[in-house]
Amino acid sequence: MNSPAPWPYPRWIAHRGAGRLAPENTLAAFRLGAQHGWRMFECDAKLSADGVVFLLHDATLERTTSGRGTAGELPWSDLAQLDAGAWHSRQYAGEPIPTLENLARWCIANRLLLNIEIKPTPGTEEATGRAVATLAARLWHGQDVPPLLTSFQPLALAGARDAAPQLPRGLLLDKLHEGWLHAAQQLGCVAIVCNHALWDREQVSAVQGAGMRALSYTVNDEWAAERLIALGTDGIISDRVDLFSPAG
Repeated sequence: MNSPAPWPYPRWIAHRGAGRLAPENTLAAFRLGAQHGWRMFECDAKLSADGVVFLLHDATLERTTSGRGTAGELPWSDLAQLDAGAWHSRQYAGEPIPTLENLARWCIANRLLLNIEIKPTPGTEEATGRAVATLAARLWHGQDVPPLLTSFQPLALAGARDAAPQLPRGLLLDKLHEGWLHAAQQLGCVAIVCNHALWDREQVSAVQGAGMRALSYTVNDEWAAERLIALGTDGIISDRVDLFSPAG
């Protein structure tokens, strides 16, 4: 049994900034999450056609911006012009897509922590992992607590590991496929981040016994949070910045 390394992150992590209270993955959302007292945030990062790391969850632009098509096929100069707030509410109309560097500088200035999910456009997994990790290593150089890099894509985590092996990594899982724990170990991960319904005592013990941490997404009900805390898991990603007290 391996003892987990010291864990510098809080239990509670705000999903995409402020969950659904503000347009996801915008600076407005992260500011709102911080106003609710949250100290760590999750975001989604991908690459523009000309190599700029920016925040967006979907491969395509339609759901959360005024643009159309595959986001990663456009240069940053085009992406920077899009409205990423009007889809949510009139209050946020005109909110732009941020770069990861925008968000990093805000987090560092306010002593806030970040979980960066590497969300590559299909076919760019390794390149996106490398780019995100290289940028994160530069932006957080000298900081006490680095960002936690996570991805559903093993190739993205391998790229991140090769570019910046000192940055902590976590494997995201929506099901426990055969060999999932070994895969995380091979990638040098410090955490497994699962759909919260997948955790039971056996799985939590296996992960923690391997020297890793057990985190969960996306937890929006009190009963689910109470179950995960009772299981001894290490982190909870939630949309409900208005329901849960991150100090609890």
